[in-house]
Amino acid sequence: MQEKEFRTARGYQRLVQEQKNLTPSMEDYLEMIYRDCLREGYTRVNILAERLNVQAPSASKMVQKLTEMGLLDYEKYGIIRLTDAGRELGEFLLHRHMAIEQFLANLGVRESLLAETEMIEHHFSLATLNKIIKLNQFFADHPEIHARFLQYSRQTDP
Repeated sequence: MQEKEFRTARGYQRLVQEQKNLTPSMEDYLEMIYRDCLREGYTRVNILAERLNVQAPSASKMVQKLTEMGLLDYEKYGIIRLTDAGRELGEFLLHRHMAIEQFLANLGVRESLLAETEMIEHHFSLATLNKIIKLNQFFADHPEIHARFLQYSRQTDP
């Protein structure tokens, strides 16, 4: 995982405060919209629905809610773009997802990596996220220790 620049503690606190108004489902939508916007600059309801495996009317309702919250710029049947606030929060959500996914991979999770990441990424504090990021970096800086951990884990698995 490529290390990104972090915000100040206050910057993250603001993001977390904004995020508290979002349900886990809203976070998933915003993260996916952010991913699509990184690739294409925008997305559409039908593309979003397909990527999240939901019906287009469900995606449309969620996009309308996120638009009302000031995170998206969207007109019915048009393209979906992120506002500055949506882009900032989307970046944070993707960064959080990648950190958790790397953490689980570091633990040796393979088969259900995406599902496990999706189930837990919404349910921990910023302080815990920062510890996870530090542990990921520690393993990246000390691959011999990570290899020893994985070997120990394999030997002690039931």
